[in-house]
Amino acid sequence: MGQVVLLSGGMDSATCLALAIKKYGVEHVITLAFTYGQKHDLEIINARQVARFFGVKLLEAAVDRKIFTGSDSTLLKGNGAIEEKSYSEIMREKGAKIVDTYVPFRNGLMLSQAAALAYSSHLDEVAYGAHADDAAGNAYPDCSPAFYESMRAAIVAGTDGKVTMTAPLIELTKAGVVSLGHQLGVPFELTRSCYEGREYACGKCGTCRDRISAFKQNGLKDPIKYEQTPDWNA
Repeated sequence: MGQVVLLSGGMDSATCLALAIKKYGVEHVITLAFTYGQKHDLEIINARQVARFFGVKLLEAAVDRKIFTGSDSTLLKGNGAIEEKSYSEIMREKGAKIVDTYVPFRNGLMLSQAAALAYSSHLDEVAYGAHADDAAGNAYPDCSPAFYESMRAAIVAGTDGKVTMTAPLIELTKAGVVSLGHQLGVPFELTRSCYEGREYACGKCGTCRDRISAFKQNGLKDPIKYEQTPDWNA
């Protein structure tokens, strides 16, 4: 019994890790972090810090950037600029559709490798941090309940029932993730959400704006540094 947790270095996956440790204990949890040509590849440092904080094993792997040849995802190095709008603003303007920062089937690729690791390590579960806001409007289809159910079924079938998959945050909003993580003692100060690859969070991209909003909804101040300190009283 145990779990492989996809650990991006963000607060969603860190909250998933805290839940896994609570359920299985540190000795039965392995974390897995990926590079894939993302602009914010500094997040691997945050993944290491979070894993070290919890005292769990971290493995680092890669999805070859060539897999995404032809993709215009703005999250990938060499592609266009990331929009400085919240996801709700983007959806109001463009309607319910995949957002520019979607990396094609990224979660499917990572979860497949996590399933192989779980099977090889005699662990019976893989987890990732998809939540309800990511799935809203089909912004990130590989975070949707439909994807989750299909991928879970594929993992179960492909491992002869030895491994299954869980997405413990899938019914929570970002604010709900902050609330749960706060209760679990997640070290939010060690996490990174910003999609820009700079030292401090930009505070302007969609994921920064949604993170700031989630903390505000909980009456909390985000402990990470931003290039321009948000007004936590607004």
